[in-house]
Parts: sequence; C-alpha cells; structure tokens
Amino acid sequence: MKENNAATPAKKAPRKSTPRKKPVIAKVLSEVAEPSFHRDTDTLIYALGGLGEIGKNMYCFEHQDEIIIVDAGVRFPEENLLGVDYVIPDYSYLIKNQAKVKALIITHGHEDHIGGIPFFLQSIRLDKIYAPRFACSLIQKKLEERRMSRQVKLVQINEDSRITTNHFQVGFFNTIHSIPDSLGILINTPNGRIVETGDFKFDLTPIGTNSDYQKMAYIGQIGVSLLMSDSTNSEVSGFSISEKKVAKSLLEITRKTPGRLIVSTFASNVNRVGQILEAAVACGRKVAVFGRSMENVVQIARKLGIIAIPEKYFITPDQLNSLPANKICIVCTGSQGEPLAALSRIANGTHRWIKIIPGDTVVFSSNPIPGNAVSVSQVVNQLTRVGANVLVNSPLTSLHTTGHGSQEEQKLMLQLIKPKYFMPVHGEYKMLRIHAESAIETGVPRENTFICANGDVLVLRDGEVFQAETRIQTDDIYVDGNDISGLSTAVLRDRKILADNGLVAVIVTIDSRTNKILCRPNIVSRGFVFIKESQTLLKEAEMIVYEALKKKMMQKTTFGELKNCIRSSLEPYLYKKTNRNPIVIPVILNQKAAMLQMQQKREAAAAAHKDEDSAIKRTRKPRSTPVKTKKTKPEEGEASSQFHSNTKINNAES
Repeated sequence: MKENNAATPAKKAPRKSTPRKKPVIAKVLSEVAEPSFHRDTDTLIYALGGLGEIGKNMYCFEHQDEIIIVDAGVRFPEENLLGVDYVIPDYSYLIKNQAKVKALIITHGHEDHIGGIPFFLQSIRLDKIYAPRFACSLIQKKLEERRMSRQVKLVQINEDSRITTNHFQVGFFNTIHSIPDSLGILINTPNGRIVETGDFKFDLTPIGTNSDYQKMAYIGQIGVSLLMSDSTNSEVSGFSISEKKVAKSLLEITRKTPGRLIVSTFASNVNRVGQILEAAVACGRKVAVFGRSMENVVQIARKLGIIAIPEKYFITPDQLNSLPANKICIVCTGSQGEPLAALSRIANGTHRWIKIIPGDTVVFSSNPIPGNAVSVSQVVNQLTRVGANVLVNSPLTSLHTTGHGSQEEQKLMLQLIKPKYFMPVHGEYKMLRIHAESAIETGVPRENTFICANGDVLVLRDGEVFQAETRIQTDDIYVDGNDISGLSTAVLRDRKILADNGLVAVIVTIDSRTNKILCRPNIVSRGFVFIKESQTLLKEAEMIVYEALKKKMMQKTTFGELKNCIRSSLEPYLYKKTNRNPIVIPVILNQKAAMLQMQQKREAAAAAHKDEDSAIKRTRKPRSTPVKTKKTKPEEGEASSQFHSNTKINNAES
C-alpha cells in the first residue's frame, strides 16, 4: 500500500514479536508499521480527546485526503497538575496532516467542546469553523480576546445546514442540552453513515428548542453504521427531571424569599440563567449580574434574543444599596466553590459590592462536579456562618437538573438511531463500559460495541466496523497561560517536589585561583523542615557538604562538578534523616579577585584572538580598485614606479 509521507509522524517502528498473536504494545501510526486498513478506500474514526475522561472532546473522521474534526475542547486540570490552566489534546498528527483538514464542526458552546479552539488555531491553519448560533458568539468573543478573530471565518449552522466535501456529506439535527443551539451530527461517508450525538438529553417539556425526534427516527430508518453517543450520565438510572420543574422551584423560592436573593449557577447554563431572571422579574425584583463569564453569557444571550429581559430590570452594582432587600436578585458565578469566583468572595467578605446581610437567601442551582464537593461545602458553611440561609439542590428542592441524558434517555437514543455498531464517547472508562452494556440491552451485539481510548482507530469499510491495531499519538498537552508548547513532565515533577518536599539551597564560597573553599557552606531551606527545630540537622548537612567539597577540590575541577558533588553528598543524607527528597539548589560564589582575574583572562584571550584575526587580514593581498590609465607599455625598469605614481594620482582625483 502506498502511504502519504506527510501523514506519517517521525516515529521509530516498534519491535515486532514473532510469532505475533496479540499486539503487546500498540503501534504508533507510521510508515513502517503495516496498518490493518487501506488508506485509499477505508474511513478512519479516532478521538484525540474525550475518551476515558470528562472534557477535551475532539473526534476525527478521515477518508483519503480529507479529515473532518468534530469539537475542539479543553479539560480542566486536576489538583495534582500544579500551575496548569488547561489540558488540551496533542495536535501532532493533525499538524502533520493539516493539508487534509477540511472542516472543524462544533456541536455546542461549552468549554469542553470549544475551549481548545484558540490553541488549535495556533497550530493549524484553518479557513472556516462551522458552529451553531450561540456557540458562534462565544467563539467570536474568545477569539477577539486573543486578537485572533481575523484568523478564521465563523460559519453559522443549524439543523437544516449541509456541509459537503469530496468524500463527506454532513447534516445536523436538534438536541436538548443545558446550552441553547445544541446539535447532533450525521456524517455520510463512502463506507457508511456515522452519527455523533454531541451532548444531549431528552426533555418532554423543554425550555427552548425541542429534540428533533422525527429526524432521528428517519436517520435510524435509513440505516446507521456507527453511533457515537454521550456517556456522561450512564451511571444514573431512569430519566432526568425536566427544566420546567426546576423553573417552578426557582419561581416558588423567589416568591417566598423575604429578603435579598442571591442565586449561583453555571454561567454556561443559559436556559437556567434565563429562568432565574424571569422568576426575579415576575416577583418584582431588579437583577444584578456578577462574574465575568456570567456577564458575557447574559450579554450574548440578550443580544441573540435567548434571554428576553428588558434593560430596565437590570441594575448596576452601585444601585444595590438604593433598593429594598426584597426587591433585589443577584445572579453570580461560583457554584463550584471556585476561590476567585464572585460567590466565594461574597462568603469571605472580600467582594467589592456585596456583603452578606443576616436574612439573605443564597441558592445553589447546581450540583458539585466530582472533585469540587469539598470546596462547595466550605463556601456553604462560610455563608451560613455569616448569617445567610443557604439552599442546595436535593430531591425535595429540585433546584438543578443535568444537561446529559441518564440511562433510559441513552437507551431511547439507541432505539431511535438503531446503529449496527456502537462506540460510547464523552466519559470516563466506567461510564463508557456501562453505556456499552445499555447498548447491548437494546439489541446491539456485544462484538459490535467498541470501548476505545484516545488514539484508538476504528475502520469503517463497506458498512462494517473493526478496530485497527494502529494507534494515533495522543498525549496530553499542559497549557500554562497561552503557551501551547506544553509544560514538560520535568517542570511538573519539580512543582510536585516543591509542594511535597520543599527546597534546600546550599551557598558555597570558593577561590578558583587557589582551588579552595573559603568557608563552611551555608544551607537555607524553604518548605522542608522547621529551621529553629532542625539546627542540628542543617549543621551536620553543612559539614557533610564541606568535607565532600574539600576532597573534590584537591584536584582540578569545574563548577558543574562542584554542583553535582553538593547534590550527591547532601541528598542521601537528607533522605536518610527525614525520608524526604527536597530539591537541592547549589549556589557557588567565587571570590571577587578570582572573578576579576577570570574576567581579565577572558578579555586577554579575546584581544589575542582579535590581534590574530587582524594579522591574518594584513597578510592577505588587498583588492585594488581598477585604475583607468593609458594603455602604454612601460619600460621594464620603470614598471613598479609608474604603477605607484598612477595609483597616487587616481587616489588624489577620487
């Protein structure tokens, strides 16, 4: 088979085991590794993110010289990724094949689906991004903040849009999610049909646009080779509650609250924000919005007509003290206990405009994301401590509902689409596994379900799907600020060591002229041991380093060798005494006279080198300027003098 060199990462071929029954180590897609598919006829499906994790969604569909990408999200870092802002997929394979990338299609506007777009555009040149209306506005805002809005054209799509390339025909259908304008995708390929649901739920009494049941059923009737479906809530049995029920609960609480009402929810849950604002207006309250992301979303939603609240019902922060408490509703961010969000600062008394007044009611219209329960609990306790009445979601209050379908809704999607093959996406491994079992219950053969990891390749050939032995390179890239070069594991390791074990600096003064150490080393620690109680430990450590350096400096050495000597002598001792491995930083100070002597030697060497270059230039024959003289043949004895006299005359003339 003839391979395209541009599509092949520069990787060494893995060793082949003979006989080979099962691949022990998955092969990386390369020119030398023989793939189990035909690149010129088969359609490839693979994920660069979104499998075995929540977030970082990015799904790719490749046929011959074309690649279509669905979503480009980020994942928010775990606690052990110190100083990391975002986690994005490794775009290496797409960079090497960027001539093939024909379209980036967005299903909806959540960060785990659009957050990676600015980083993606730094790596790959792209002409157009196709996105639904609300997602388009969010992407435009994101690109404007980074001054990238002219770099790519945004094309707005809806359920009736069509995108056509040489090998793909893409259509859309409406779904329900916690953000407006959420779409599912139908991809027609030369080898069969693929449906990617995006994030979805089924709500029989929805707020906003309803799911397109008829179109989904029609797609199922014409036949779907592969379904890729949202697995987020596959562990939750039954159906999720309707947004209408949440709206009723919010209206009832707003009406019954005697004092000031503060409501916190996800800024991206636009329909929920709209319900809160409508309930406040219905109860005669004015609304103040706090939190940068919340302000942006409300502004965009009002501009698009999704939130239809007149301007007269909104107030500015300085108007809060001029209205009665029972006429105020504050909508803010911080439902996940983020330390810098508006609600956390309100709880801690550090917010510029809002201080909790005893009798205030604070409503959490959300559920804690896994991992945030402790921080949310701390905020709830602090709000209660300063006198607020705090309401959180529970089966009795119904203050929140999910935007992802539960088990029965996932089964309904399977029954509507009726796929021949099934691949659960958007979830951790356990979620994918449970979703696959639900598919088997609805009639999908077990051998036709694929629980894949990021980088696994499914091959679609004439309506049949199988998993290739080949893998795509899919490492996590850690973003610090706007730098997408990726923090190396060494940087993260150092941060981890600093957090767990601290730092020890060893300051040594030497005289490089005599090759002697001038005084005993001085050791300073931060985050390692309590200095006042560990003087004996530090003095012993200083003596150990001192003896090691004296021994080392008995012979000719270098600064690098001295630093290694300090580390190799000190680290084992510290671990033996404390069972901790701090970062050891040697600081070597050379005596001023020695430094001056070294500087003089360097200057002398530079001067000698310069003189040598000048001497070489003088020995070279200089290039003379052509002299216009009469072509008369001089006599032999006068040749030299005549040449010099002519040169002088010409120089004088010039």
